[in-house]
Amino acid sequence: MKKLLPIGISDLKKLREENFIYVDKSQYIYKLITEGGGYYFLSRPRRFGKSLLISTLEYLFKGEKELFKNLYIYDKWKWEEIYPVIRIDFGDTQVKNERDLQKELKAIIIETGKVYSYKYNEEYTINRNLRLLIEKIYEVSKKQMIILIDEYDKPILDNIEKKKEGEKIREILKGFYTTLKGLDKYIKFMLITGVSKFSKVSLFSGLNQLEDISLNREYGNICGYTQQELESYFKDYLKDLDKEEIKEWYNGYSFLGDRLYNPFDILLYLKNKVFKNYWYETGKTEFLFKLLKTKNYELPYLNKLYYTSDILDKFDLEYISIEALMFQTGYLTIKEVKQIQLEEMYLLDYPNKEVRQSFNRDLVFYITKSYHTDRIYNLKIAIINEEIEKIKEQIEIFINSISYNILKNEYVYQAAIYGLIYSTGFNVIIEDNTSKRRIDLTILLNKSIAYIIEFKVLEDEKEKGKAIKQILEKEYYKKYLNYDKVYIIEIELDKTKKQIINFEYQKIK
Repeated sequence: MKKLLPIGISDLKKLREENFIYVDKSQYIYKLITEGGGYYFLSRPRRFGKSLLISTLEYLFKGEKELFKNLYIYDKWKWEEIYPVIRIDFGDTQVKNERDLQKELKAIIIETGKVYSYKYNEEYTINRNLRLLIEKIYEVSKKQMIILIDEYDKPILDNIEKKKEGEKIREILKGFYTTLKGLDKYIKFMLITGVSKFSKVSLFSGLNQLEDISLNREYGNICGYTQQELESYFKDYLKDLDKEEIKEWYNGYSFLGDRLYNPFDILLYLKNKVFKNYWYETGKTEFLFKLLKTKNYELPYLNKLYYTSDILDKFDLEYISIEALMFQTGYLTIKEVKQIQLEEMYLLDYPNKEVRQSFNRDLVFYITKSYHTDRIYNLKIAIINEEIEKIKEQIEIFINSISYNILKNEYVYQAAIYGLIYSTGFNVIIEDNTSKRRIDLTILLNKSIAYIIEFKVLEDEKEKGKAIKQILEKEYYKKYLNYDKVYIIEIELDKTKKQIINFEYQKIK
């Protein structure tokens, strides 16, 4: 009987007992438990399999042996060793203020306490009740316990625009986690998962023994599907499908392991056999776009710079790093690693076609208040048909549709035009390296057509023609002479008039 696609299912027991496909990650779990310490933190984007990982750990420590039959860990685990488990899941909570969070934490303690005959004491604080609960569990079970916390950051992220409320929520969680630090002797293993990584100083100062495995190569594949896993576990669903096209659309996430698929994304595609932005629509971070709208981030270049790991960690209520936010939420991923002396540098880029296309369509909307569906479609057809005058026409109409007040600087021109071109879904390269300099923008259609584009924002119309002159002098086109056809295009804009004043092109090949 053909196994079922595990779409949206994060409970191991349901997967294993009801004939769903389960991609075995127990080799990483076994390594995590047996070879390292006991306190871990893992950051991954939404719908990436964190909750299933938590569920698997819960059943493992509870000794549910039959669920692990034929898995890597089955004949390696001491099933007679059963441990008490406290599982805290903020993923389904709706925390609007500090009172909501206090109710949630109280409810968790009350429900867990029922199993071990602990009654919540209203005269004590939540943190003191937590301490007494853990001491009671240890007294009853005579065993150290397992603590699993999923989506730890959701209460903060849900309120991140309300800074004062967000700070109150953070302080409650900080006290909660600090209480756990003082109970070290009762705890055998702890895993905390989330999307963002708040600094230890602001949130985990009490849990300074947490080991962050988010960018640990040994656990890079602990969530998500590799290409090999996809082709092995889902081979019955891949028959007659274009694997290369699937890879271009949905593969590409990297946490220093293999290139990965987001499970939610690829499973919905395998079900529907239609290329759509499945993950993007469910995992969209509205706060990110509101932030981009209010700040003049040089967004076109964020995905072509090298960053250190500490910059990708910089995220807090007082200081929000746009690079860290886009990386942690899954809009950017690691595409290349460079070793500079003893430090690793990471080149970030969009993980795949789905994110690149969808994100830039939203970016265009937040800049212009319109999705420009017709404009994107017409531009796409013009690029395919090599109709340069129509490409010019669509870009000019687009620029003229943007409010005068929004076109404040060169960044907005570039962000808007880059976003429009990215929205077509073609292979677009920003800051494309050549032996002499970088091309502003390259559009590639398979191995057939290459468009090399240079932008200039001019103070004076007399400066027209500088862009195409630069392309010819630096011989940018030589990089793509293996293509059937090569076009060079200059787009020059007047800084004062806020419009395109020169759009020239040449066909090189």
